[in-house]
Amino acid sequence: MRIGPAAMKTETTVDKDLLSANAAKPDDQELVRSVQGGDLAAYDELVRRYQVRIYATLYHMTSNHEDANDLAQESFIKAFHAIKSFKGESSFFTWLYRIAVNKTINFLKQRKNRIYLSLNDLDLNAENDPDLVAFVSEKNPRRDMSLTELQEKLNAAIQRLSEDHRLVVTLHDIQGLSHEEIGKIMDCNVGTVRSRLFYARQQLQAFLSDYLK
Repeated sequence: MRIGPAAMKTETTVDKDLLSANAAKPDDQELVRSVQGGDLAAYDELVRRYQVRIYATLYHMTSNHEDANDLAQESFIKAFHAIKSFKGESSFFTWLYRIAVNKTINFLKQRKNRIYLSLNDLDLNAENDPDLVAFVSEKNPRRDMSLTELQEKLNAAIQRLSEDHRLVVTLHDIQGLSHEEIGKIMDCNVGTVRSRLFYARQQLQAFLSDYLK
């Protein structure tokens, strides 16, 4: 089947239209400059570009939809108020991620302290409750796992990692960022990123060893 001149012209026109649309789309640096000049619509565009990725990262760090949503909103608000100080020494994406990650790490530290205090208030006699002991026992025969349960166990295992190791797994294995991008976000060199990722994966394997046999 041969394509006639009219069809070729139409296809070429469509390609040109797509190229023109992409060319007309401002990059992050242009949008940042517009925001710094007082253009609120430009910031709305930046939020649209990154809100899904920021939320996904924070959810995997917190394992809680409400916390992730609140932290994402707070991060975008903080970035908006600080955007005039953005000098463009890194990409806007990296700068924004660093704000969101630091805010979430601080949140997790505070949450850990709250959990620690709550655990101290538990009735110590609970360890003598046979039903509770049977439920949490690793030899519990009710521990047959479906795919959904395995995902839950994986999420729980990720939460057992330190903040730095949880973050590097989230950014690399879940978000697909490169070692170089992660290094900029976490303010460390690529070698440190690789070693943290290796250690985090080893820890996850250990946490899940009973379920992966």
